Amino acid sequence: MVKKSSEKMVRTTITLPESLKKKMDEKGLNWSAMIRAAIRRELDSEREKGVVEAVLLNEKLRRRAPEGWDSAEEIRRWRSRRP
Repeated sequence: MVKKSSEKMVRTTITLPESLKKKMDEKGLNWSAMIRAAIRRELDSEREKGVVEAVLLNEKLRRRAPEGWDSAEEIRRWRSRRP
């Protein structure tokens, strides 16, 4: 399935060994589409790694509330200070 996009397409060049290019030519596949998909997957994977790292860092930095601390009581205390 090919996704249609109104985004402007640009060209880029890659360098391959001649033997690999010959094998690609024999297959007759749409290599541009396959390479675009592979690049998207890699970028998505990198983004997901960043999210996972952020979550792990957040968990590492998070502190436990002191024993007996009541969040509802704390909220009431702060609200009562409002003018």
